[in-house]
Amino acid sequence: MKCVRMFCIAVLLGPAGGLSAQAAPARPMSPLASAIDSEIATQEKLFVDAAEAMPADRFDFTPESLSLPGGDFKGVRSFAAQVKHVAADNFAIWAPLAGKPEPPGLNAPNGPPEMKSRTEILRFLKESFAYAHAAARGLTAENALEPVEFRGSRVTRLSLVILGLTHVSTHYGHLAENLRMNGVIPPASRPMNMTMPMPPKPAGT
Repeated sequence: MKCVRMFCIAVLLGPAGGLSAQAAPARPMSPLASAIDSEIATQEKLFVDAAEAMPADRFDFTPESLSLPGGDFKGVRSFAAQVKHVAADNFAIWAPLAGKPEPPGLNAPNGPPEMKSRTEILRFLKESFAYAHAAARGLTAENALEPVEFRGSRVTRLSLVILGLTHVSTHYGHLAENLRMNGVIPPASRPMNMTMPMPPKPAGT
């Protein structure tokens, strides 16, 4: 697993079209980049918390193992595979925003086949979100609609932002369902997290 770990570090810290934190002092983000960065953080919190909530001895759980009457879960990804898939695609989706091709060794959409332990997969996931944050820093209103290369097609940076965010959200639903099948309430759905912040009172009230 050392080679996979070094790959993650290289992708995260290597040159990224001026977006790497090590290449130069971070420039102030544009309003668009700041808004996208906030959305990434929201999805990151939701997904990482859910991934970490699954007990270690159930991390490879798949609903196929339950043989539910009327269910059709044959061949679906395990919980661990869902997490690794999202991590790999995070790198692949956000790389073009940084002016980079899909990083080698990802084996997207499934992730590195030799990466199997819970610890390695969770680390890979967190590194993928760090990469997404770094890639989003370069977004501006001027370049958001510029075309970039993604898996053989020309798409806009904005379309990749939408894909990156909705992809995580979609797979969060799978994690939440898998957690509940194992008697675990997803962290975001626990009572202490259900209270929505109240909007500020109008001035003068």
